[in-house]
This record gives sequence, structure tokens and C-alpha cells, in this order.
Amino acid sequence: MSTIRRQSIISSVVIYFGFAIGLVNTYFFTRQGNFTEAEYGLTTIFLAIATLMTSISLLGTPAYIYKFFPYYKDHLPDKKNDLLTWALLVSIGGFLLVATAGVIFKDLVIRKFGTNSPLLITYYDWIFPLGFGLTVYTLLEAFAWNLGKSVFTNFLREVQWRALISILIVLFVTGVLRDFGLFIALYAFTFPAIAVTLLIYLVATKKIHFTFRVSKVTRRYLGKIVALCSFVYGGTLVFTLSQVFDSFVIASVLPNGLANAGIFALASIITSIIQAPQRGIVAASIPHLSKAWKDKNMGLIQRIYERSSINQLIFASAIFLLIWMNFNDAILTFGLKPAYLDAAWVFFFLGLTRIIDMGTGVNAQIIATSTYWRFELQSGVILLLIILPLTYFLTKEYGIIGPAISHLVATTFYNGIRTGFLWKKFRLFPLTLNSALTVLLAAASYGVCYMAFHDMQGPAAMVLRSLVFILLFGAGVLYLKLSPDIRPVMQSLRKRLGI
Repeated sequence: MSTIRRQSIISSVVIYFGFAIGLVNTYFFTRQGNFTEAEYGLTTIFLAIATLMTSISLLGTPAYIYKFFPYYKDHLPDKKNDLLTWALLVSIGGFLLVATAGVIFKDLVIRKFGTNSPLLITYYDWIFPLGFGLTVYTLLEAFAWNLGKSVFTNFLREVQWRALISILIVLFVTGVLRDFGLFIALYAFTFPAIAVTLLIYLVATKKIHFTFRVSKVTRRYLGKIVALCSFVYGGTLVFTLSQVFDSFVIASVLPNGLANAGIFALASIITSIIQAPQRGIVAASIPHLSKAWKDKNMGLIQRIYERSSINQLIFASAIFLLIWMNFNDAILTFGLKPAYLDAAWVFFFLGLTRIIDMGTGVNAQIIATSTYWRFELQSGVILLLIILPLTYFLTKEYGIIGPAISHLVATTFYNGIRTGFLWKKFRLFPLTLNSALTVLLAAASYGVCYMAFHDMQGPAAMVLRSLVFILLFGAGVLYLKLSPDIRPVMQSLRKRLGI
């Protein structure tokens, strides 16, 4: 657990640093006088489409890497390890098929988005390099995670990628890039840039080898590999579609689609701050879960499950409430366009969604690395059947708040199903009494701050609310010993600081 804890903490620090850069980027995207809401919305739609393209192109190969990496490592020397070679070839082939479909069905995209989101049609072709870069990077990232390089890959995705966008924003705002079309063209090559960086790193450190000779491990497990990739691919695809469908509906259904997508994107990006620890914990946990299943170490799986739940619940509850109590003040204080005040309730429902998702621990990763990985597809289909029609009808009825509500409903049901499945099959359960205490403590701390400062506005009010909440919630977490990882972390900090 100490390895997972250390990598999770370091990754979380890296991710939060990246989010800090991302918030600066969002500020310049949304402040008055820089980009229009539609231009900002276009960058988010680009990312949503690239994410969907990547999900289709990968054909389940990251799951192949997660599940079978220990088998290749234990039975083959590095230079004869063909796992990454076949995964990369399959993914590149998948992307070529996706790109071909994108060209063939361009007229359909024009019909669906041309009226409410004309900028998407104007710059449509630049989606493809962005999608290709994200596809290659995601695959290399999965391989690097199993090498214990989760901190470095998180740095590339969360820090370097956002830093590249910061450079482009500065060049655009200062007039060096005078044309928004050039900005989008360069934006499209940000993911290819970090993919090349990771590839160079893996080659230079001799962590990666390519061989086109089929190994004995590939021959032995080929049937299981194909079955795994087929089922996980379906599950991943439906889950990804459920995550990006809201952006497509907003852009195509609502008047001023890209502008509304930009407002929704602001709430989504701020919500992603809540999710930062999840990425670090997932990256650090996957290799240990895969090996624990191989060794049939159910005790370790339960400890990872339980601790991932309480640690994420503590972080998610605290960060959500800190942002919520200061949301409107922050929009006005930092000079963002008044239109972005409409993102407040979108953030509220998306934030609750993240708390539920993170509070149920690494259930998706436990299922994906187990022998019941087929359930990922089955539960994913259920999620899709709920979220697609719900998002469409709630968006038409309630505007940009509709997709946020549909995410909350669907994610609650989805995680409930997966949590129940793990309990029924393996007697694994993430929640404890400390989970309930965490929620009650967070609510009580928020209530005190609301009663004390709800009449105050401006920067001073933001600082006071935040400090009082942090003191109340932090002291409560320490006093109640809500997480077994808190004491080791505090001891490590004291040791490093010489206290």
C-alpha cells in the first residue's frame, strides 16, 4: 500500500499543478476581450470528439495491456516482449478506419451541427491530428503505467499538454497568432506532441522494445486476448459515449450551441479539479490489482478498494464544497463574462456526480482486471441506455443543466450496479462507517461557513469561507482518523520537513 500511496500522492500533486495551469488557461479563454464563448466551446467539442475517436480506435487494447502485462513480463525477456507492438499496430489501424469514416460521413456532421455550431464545420479537419495524438498517447500511457511511470505520464497529460495550450493562448491574446484558424491548427497538434515526448522517453530509457515475431505468450493467450478486448472495447466505447454525448447534444440541439457548450465546459473543467486524486489513484492501483488477481490476493484487493474509496471521498467532498461556496464570487471577482454564471448549477450536479463516482472507489479497475471483465460491457450498456435518452430530453427541457442532472442519475445507478456486483461475487465493498462520517463532517463544515459568511461577497469573503472550512473539515478528518493513510502521510511530511 505504501507504493500506491506514494505514487498517488505524487501524481495528485502533479495533476493539481496541471489543473492550476488549466484554470489559468480557462481564465484567459473565458475573460472578456479574448475568446468568444463559441471559440472556447469549439476547443471543448474538439476534445470531446477526439476522446470518442480514441475510444473507438483503441479497440480495447489498453485493457489487453493492463490484464496481460504481468504474464508477458514474467515469461518473456524485454526484447522479445511483443505486447506493445501488437497493441500499437491494432490501435493505429483502428484510427485509420475511424478517420476514413470521419471523411465519409462529413456531410452528416454538417447537417447535424451546421446550424447551431458553424465553427465546428469550418475547422472540422483539424480534429483528426488531435484524435490520432490522443490515441497513441493513451496506449503508450497504459504501457507506462505498468512500468510504474504513472507520475511521468500524469505530468505529460496534465502539465505539459496544458502548458502547450498556455503558450498558444498567450500567442493568440498578444496578437502573434492573429488568426483563430491558426490557433486551432496548432491546438490540434498538442496531443501528438506529448505522445512523441512519451515515446522518446520510453525509447531513450530502454523501457520499450518492438518486435514483430509472435511470442509464445501471445500464441497461448490469443483467444482470451481477443475476447477480453472485444468485451472491454464495447464497455469502454459506451462509457466514453456517455461522457461526451452531452457536448454533442448541446452543440447540435440548443441555439448558439458552441456558446452553450463553452459554458457547460467551464463547469466541467472546474469539476475536473475534484477528480484529480482519482487519476493518480487509478494509475497507481492498476498494476497492483492486476497482480493481486493473478496471485488471488483478495485481502489486498479489498484494502485497495476500501482505501481508494475513503481517500477519494474525503478529497472530493472537501474540494466540491470549497468550490461551490465560492463559485459565483469567483466568476465576478476574476472578471469572467457574466454568461458563465449560468455554469453554477451545472457544476453543482456534476460535482455531486464526481463525489459518488470517486466515493465508490476503483470498482471499474477491479472488475476490468478480474475474470469478470465482461461485466464492464454489460454495466456500460445499462449506463448508455439510461444516459442517452435522459440527456437528450433533459437538455431540450432544461438547457445546459439537463445533461448535468442526467449524469448524476445515471452515474449513481451505474456505480450502484458495479458496487453490488463486486459484493455479490467477491464480498468486496468500498464503504465503511467512516464514509458516512466524512459526508456528515463535510456537510456540517459547509453549514457553519454558509451561516457565517453567506451575506459577504468578494475576495475577502472567499478567503474567509475557505480558511474556516479547511480548518473545520481538516481538523475533523484528523480527529476522527477517517483514513488509515493520513497518519503515515503526516509522519512522512514531518520527517521530510525535519519536524
